[in-house]
Amino acid sequence: MTSVKMVAVDKDGTFLDDKKEYNRARFAACYAQMKARGIRFVVASGNQYYQLRSFFPEIAKEITFVAENGAWIIDRDEEIFCGAFSREDVEAVIATLQNGAYPELRYILCGRESAYYFDGIEAQWLVKMRHYCHRLKAIRSLEDVGDDRLFKFALNLSDDFVEPLMADISRLHQGRVAATSSGHGSVDLIVPGHHKGHGLDLLAKRWGIAPSEILAFGDGGNDAEMLQYAGFSFAMANAPQKVKQVARYQAPANNEEGVLQVIEQMLAGQPPFTA
Repeated sequence: MTSVKMVAVDKDGTFLDDKKEYNRARFAACYAQMKARGIRFVVASGNQYYQLRSFFPEIAKEITFVAENGAWIIDRDEEIFCGAFSREDVEAVIATLQNGAYPELRYILCGRESAYYFDGIEAQWLVKMRHYCHRLKAIRSLEDVGDDRLFKFALNLSDDFVEPLMADISRLHQGRVAATSSGHGSVDLIVPGHHKGHGLDLLAKRWGIAPSEILAFGDGGNDAEMLQYAGFSFAMANAPQKVKQVARYQAPANNEEGVLQVIEQMLAGQPPFTA
């Protein structure tokens, strides 16, 4: 019998293949076994909660979502945690983004009620972002957000300027805003400490689970804290080397249904999973 009591999966590049799909029948069989054994299933992603739910319509009310890179945690339709920037920090970050030299920079603000973009942003990029944000509204100014809790900036820019931008955020907003990248020119700005690893820690304490009893999968830099936290941490074969160095094990690529392969091994009690 396996010693795993929680399974946490990143979504894009990990649980999903490059066509943004997964083997639903194979997963359903795995999930039925996990549910029968009391193993918690957690979706831990940088994506919006409303979008994540849409991938699991039959079981969304009975699983857990660590959404927005850990900023918002929903367990079986109950809010467990919701972080937030101060409005002053939001305004300061917007000033940095507007005044900096970051070619091709586009960004949205992410909150509990919706994600937001300023009027005039590139229409083609918005089409892509609507795939990740099922709630996305146009605003003319920050005042249009009202009293929504804002907990993340989702940025996209030229790969060549990702590191300079992240360095600027660290230098100008140290202790108030943290930058994390999932690759492909994508950068998230989050409240320091409100990452996926923090989310798993909150859930583990809530459920009485030790880190050594957690199986986690990821492929990006925003998965690093989660992979460091979990006792059974798997980087995908398609992950960059720096992510593989953080994880304890490696799973087959996302296009090979690597997550499901490893979950099946776990359920069968095969190495490295032992009681």
